[in-house]
Amino acid sequence: MRLDGSRRALVLGSGGNIGAPLAAYLRAVGYDVLESDIRPGWRSDYVVADINHPVDLLPAFDWCPDVVFLLSSLVGRPTCEQAASTAIATNLSGINNVVQLCKRAESRVVFFSSSEVYGPGHEIMDEVLTAPRPANRYGLTKWLGEQLIEYEVRTGGLGAVILRPSMLYGELEDLGEHRSAMIRFAANLARGRPIEVHRDSARGWLHVDDAIRGIEAAGRLDHFATINLGHPDILPMHDLAELIRSQFDADPALIRTVPVPPGVTAVKRPTLDRQRSLLRFEPAVSITEGVSRVCEVQRRMLESEARPSPPDALSGVSFLT
Repeated sequence: MRLDGSRRALVLGSGGNIGAPLAAYLRAVGYDVLESDIRPGWRSDYVVADINHPVDLLPAFDWCPDVVFLLSSLVGRPTCEQAASTAIATNLSGINNVVQLCKRAESRVVFFSSSEVYGPGHEIMDEVLTAPRPANRYGLTKWLGEQLIEYEVRTGGLGAVILRPSMLYGELEDLGEHRSAMIRFAANLARGRPIEVHRDSARGWLHVDDAIRGIEAAGRLDHFATINLGHPDILPMHDLAELIRSQFDADPALIRTVPVPPGVTAVKRPTLDRQRSLLRFEPAVSITEGVSRVCEVQRRMLESEARPSPPDALSGVSFLT
């Protein structure tokens, strides 16, 4: 805490779908914010760095942040299975690099883990009662990262909070088949492409506008805790697909039901008692409102794609270098 009452926050992974709105929110509520991401950029409040190469992060930690929001990681089940070495290096060794820098600067860290650490087969995902058994490399590396942080809390005096988010989404999320079902369903159905829905699966969906409030609250917690972060309303995936389909009046035949693949959790039902009691956080965006936001953005994108491109004023001009 500065003499003027302000807090310094370092957001690692600030170019991502959660990091970018989090950095904006922190500034809006009075933080001094320094951002860092692997993506190239140049401005006074931004540091280009890969957490696998911590020397580039030294200027950010010399700034002495009060709290570090650690969102940097290789994300997603298929991505981490395909890029196994990168997943392990980034999600474990890279995390260790940041943890050691946090200890050096006496910064608290909010570590962004994942509900994937629980693995399938749990009727309830409880931070205390449920023993994690991750079934994919993404969940495994996040679980190992949690263990590293807990070890440093016990033995090295690290101040930390671990968050296990479940099904975060936003209308400005990057597109791609590796992304969440919410954005994949909307992008594909808007364009008349089929989607696959896992039979008898269900999720609670937490909008990014809500999630960033919970993440900021975790940065103010003065003791160690592991906390689920999610939405209490659990919705069958087929109902989610139907909500999105109806927004675009798409052909019902585009929704194809398939069995839940091995290693994928059918129903994610995290307990949210700690979210309420420790973070004083309750989501405000309903699934209906969230789906409408996501579909509206996809509708505008589709309209933009349909417009003819303006003529290229430089067509036919040669450049010599």
